[in-house]
Amino acid sequence: MRKIVLSYGLYAAWLVSEAAVFGSLYFSGVLGFEPCKLCWYQRILMYPLVIVLGIAAFDNNPRVIRYVLPLPVVGGLISVYHDLMQKVPGFAPVKPCAQGVPCQGQYINLFGFITIPFLALLGFLLITILLSLLAKWKQG
Repeated sequence: MRKIVLSYGLYAAWLVSEAAVFGSLYFSGVLGFEPCKLCWYQRILMYPLVIVLGIAAFDNNPRVIRYVLPLPVVGGLISVYHDLMQKVPGFAPVKPCAQGVPCQGQYINLFGFITIPFLALLGFLLITILLSLLAKWKQG
């Protein structure tokens, strides 16, 4: 496992970020799901990862991890909050006259727990784990 992560960790993190970006573009561009405010924040944190991790993987430069790691960590926290807003009754703030798409709305709900914020959380979590393991094992 260690050898695989050391050899392909940056590529794997890059592929996860690509899948997340293309997934979000598919949901909004093809299926017509309009992103809410929290979805936009998650996109803002995911989209640069495709470029930065792609360049780092191409150059085999793990030094970029220290600069990139805060993005998936913060994105994951936003995803957790967004998922809680959708799944925990009473967790979402009450806004009687909200403009735009409400963050509590669920376009998909597979198996009762897989929503778009949950998918984003999985992406951020995988990237965080891969980059953390890579950083730890490169040092040791």
